[in-house]
Amino acid sequence: MMTTSNHTLKGRDVLTWLDFNQTDVSQLLAQAQNLKENPHNTTLSGKTLGMIFEKSSTRTRVSFEVGMVQMGGHALYLNSRDIQIGRGETIADTAQVLSGYVDAIMYRTSSHEKLAELAEHASIPVINGLCDIYHPCQALADIFTILELKGRLCGVKVVYIGDGNNVAHSLMILSAMMGMEVVAASPKGYEPDPAIVEKANQVAEENNGSVKVENDPAIAVQGADVIYTDVWTSMGQEEEAEERLTALADYQVNDTLLNIAKDDVHFLHCLPAHREEEVTASVIDGPHSAVFQQAENRLHVQKAILQSVIGKPNS
Repeated sequence: MMTTSNHTLKGRDVLTWLDFNQTDVSQLLAQAQNLKENPHNTTLSGKTLGMIFEKSSTRTRVSFEVGMVQMGGHALYLNSRDIQIGRGETIADTAQVLSGYVDAIMYRTSSHEKLAELAEHASIPVINGLCDIYHPCQALADIFTILELKGRLCGVKVVYIGDGNNVAHSLMILSAMMGMEVVAASPKGYEPDPAIVEKANQVAEENNGSVKVENDPAIAVQGADVIYTDVWTSMGQEEEAEERLTALADYQVNDTLLNIAKDDVHFLHCLPAHREEEVTASVIDGPHSAVFQQAENRLHVQKAILQSVIGKPNS
C-alpha cells in the first residue's frame, strides 16, 4: 500500500520502522501513553482485524485481540493451517479476499517476502506481527518501556546481547531513530545482518543516534542504561539448538555482566525466556528486571498502531 499522507499514519502498513521517521514514532509513543492511562474507547467501533498466524504466540495474539476489544472492535484469529493460504491459495489472492472483509491484517510469518507480498496486494493496512527480519511491534514496546523507565530516549545506551536476530534488527533501527546509543553484542557468525546494520547507521546519522556491533559483551555493557536479550534458539531453529548453546554460552546475561553496567541499569527480554540459558533467574526475576512491564506494553503500543492506521475520531 502507498502512504496516504506525510502528516498522518492513516492507511499505512507497518512492516518495518525504516518506513517511518522520528515524528511518526513520537506520535505513536504519545498515543500509547494516552491509551495506557485511558484504555477503553470506541475509536475502532465496527472495525475488524484479521490476524494470520503461521507461528504460535502468546503476547502477539492476546495483546492484539484484547486491544481491538478495548477500542470497540473485533479480532479474528486465522491460523494458517485453517485457512486456504495453508492449502496453496496464493498470498495475493488471500490479500485481496481479506481486504473485502476486514479493516486491517496482522501477519505473523517466517518470511518477510511473504509479508511484503501480502501488503503489496492488500488494499488495507498490513501490520508485521513478526517475520524473519523484523519485529516492529516488539521494538515499539521496548522503546516505550525504556521511555517509562528513564524518562527520555535521546542519549540512552541500550545494549542487546546474543543472537543478532529480528528482535535485534528492529531494536537497532528504532533506537537509532530516537537518538539513542545502541550496541549489539554477538559472537562471530551470529551478528545482526550487515545490511540492516548499515541501514540503522544511516538512520542514526539522521537522528543523532549511534549504532555499533561488538563481539565482547563485557565491553559492550560498559555504561549501559538498558541490557536486552532474547532466546538463543528461536522457533524454526530447533535443529541448531545444541550448536547455538555452545556458540552463545559466553553471552549469558548474569549478575557479573549486570555489575559492569550502570548501577541503575534495567533488564529487558521480549519473552518467552529460558532461565539459566540466555539469562539467569537472578537477573530476570531480580530488581533490575522490567520484563513484565515490557510485555504489558505490547498491548498499549499495538493499540496506538491500530488506532493510527484504521481508527476514527474518539466518540
